[in-house]
Amino acid sequence: MNEHATATVSWSPVTTRRGEVVRWSQTIIPTLREAPAEATTPSHQLLLRAGYIRQVASGVYDYLPLAWRSLRKIEQIIREEMNAAGGSEMLMPAMVPMELFAETGRADDYGNDLFQFTDRHGRATALGPTHEEVITDFLRHAVTSYRQLPLTLYQIQSKFRDEPRPRAGLLRGREFIMKDAYSFHLAVEGAGGLDETYDRMYQAYCNVFGRCGLDFTVVEAESGPIGGSASHEFMVNCPTGEDTIFRCPESGYAANIEKCEIGEREWSFDATATGADSGTDSGAGVTPAMLPLTKVHTPNMPGIEGVAEYLGVTAVGMLKTLVFQPAPGADSGETEWVLAAVRGDHDVNEGKIRDAIGFKVVLADEKLAKSAGFAIGYVSPRAADTVPNCLLVIDPDAAQGDRVWATGSDEPDHHVTGFNWQRDMAQSLSECEQNGAFVSYVKVADIRNAQFGDPSPRAAGATLVIQRGLETGHIFKLGSKYSEAMGFVVMDADQKRQPVIMGCYGIGVSRTMAACVEMSHDESGMIWPAAIAPFHVEIVLMKPNDAEHAALAEQLAEELAKAGLDVLLDDRKERPGVKFKDADLIGMPLRLTIGQKALDAGGVEFKARSDEGKGEVVPVAAITEHCLATLAQP
Repeated sequence: MNEHATATVSWSPVTTRRGEVVRWSQTIIPTLREAPAEATTPSHQLLLRAGYIRQVASGVYDYLPLAWRSLRKIEQIIREEMNAAGGSEMLMPAMVPMELFAETGRADDYGNDLFQFTDRHGRATALGPTHEEVITDFLRHAVTSYRQLPLTLYQIQSKFRDEPRPRAGLLRGREFIMKDAYSFHLAVEGAGGLDETYDRMYQAYCNVFGRCGLDFTVVEAESGPIGGSASHEFMVNCPTGEDTIFRCPESGYAANIEKCEIGEREWSFDATATGADSGTDSGAGVTPAMLPLTKVHTPNMPGIEGVAEYLGVTAVGMLKTLVFQPAPGADSGETEWVLAAVRGDHDVNEGKIRDAIGFKVVLADEKLAKSAGFAIGYVSPRAADTVPNCLLVIDPDAAQGDRVWATGSDEPDHHVTGFNWQRDMAQSLSECEQNGAFVSYVKVADIRNAQFGDPSPRAAGATLVIQRGLETGHIFKLGSKYSEAMGFVVMDADQKRQPVIMGCYGIGVSRTMAACVEMSHDESGMIWPAAIAPFHVEIVLMKPNDAEHAALAEQLAEELAKAGLDVLLDDRKERPGVKFKDADLIGMPLRLTIGQKALDAGGVEFKARSDEGKGEVVPVAAITEHCLATLAQP
């Protein structure tokens, strides 16, 4: 599977479909000269200004006629590709009984993000953010034999999440339109297996976003609260995107910040160097082990940067040690605590800790951690030697024995300088092999978030670069998480009952529309790709009261509609300047202007929204062909 994809798909009309003609005077497009102050992102500003959406409540919007037309076109592309990939459409209820979430434990995972209420009979209910439980509940009663599998079902429906701070218009709202699909299998590999459907869905998603005219990147991703194993996100590339994408320019590898791997980094606990690049001035000829371990009083310090400045070091020369606990239900053996040690300028990645130690962790409860002996906020790696049943995981950049480090002192309001791995934790580290494997309770592994310039995990000598994107699609290999939790088992060919294996595939429909605006706009307004534009052509009448001009506009609209194009006819009795500004703002791909000057030159003015400068005069008889040819260009 390609890990990076860019839309190069050209558009062509559906020749069996007649286009629609809509007159501006017969619809509602309430354009604004200025966006409301709370609208900060381009899509939020432009969708409001161009009369596509209106806010009803925080994070809740009306989709006005232009937006609804675009959404319907996105949905139709999705339906065509999902059906071609073997999916069958259905519709599930928005209201979900809380007992279904209780079966899988996701009521706790979602927490306050669930919209919950109690009906008049006292039944606890939630508005569905996704529908894994509902579809699993349906099929555990409807499917009893392996002969009914594989099966893929999908729906397009409004979803609900009680975002604490809705923002950016349709990009982070409390109600949104989503396509969610679910596949069901008896095996992962082979014919009819999850891998086969997952690959089909991957390609279907590439087709969807390519047909929509979007520039996008496919990245490896974490599964989040839905759960599962393999996962890919489909990101629309735009400089204003809220997601960070790391990419290897040599191999094409791409991943989000939660998932991105880092290439091999050398590490050693041997203290054989002179303390260079330690974040301290240790002096020439002085080995780290010769420097004293010095305790420093550091009360009320404002974060690691403040502590580093106070100690006379940099964040690069500090160790940051966080305390985690095994997640509820995790099979952690005797391990009760996990310490994660990274360099002070790095951030710990919980997903990577899970991958390194084999079970999921959560940040430790502060009260419980303190009662176990941890000085939260001042923990050092040495706490692993004193707190029972504690596992220490160290990032390679922190596992450098030729440096002296500043770190917590395991005492409130105190740090130490001069910490050295080999001297201060010699007994523990003697049992940690150079390949990073566990021997006792210490392991070295990649457990931090990637940064720009880190070594690529796929190409020796290459480094990671950063770009911005907006997530619009996400596919998961769920495995048997939901089927086991909800008792969805079937008889296999050997008459043995086994849990069904699942996949999950989501596309944010309303989010895709907003992401397209983020990707494609200028200072004057939106620039829609033809495939998902509300209309393909806007006809602007300079003199709507002129009978000859009006008749020509009707004639051109009819011809374009017969060719499969959707036409917006601006027949308002407004000044030409107002109409031109509105045309640029709402962003239809093509604009035809019927005015006397162009008519005197033998045609009408033709202008593509994406072109700068003035339009060109095209003969009336050639307009339809010219429009089709322009829209068909990649």
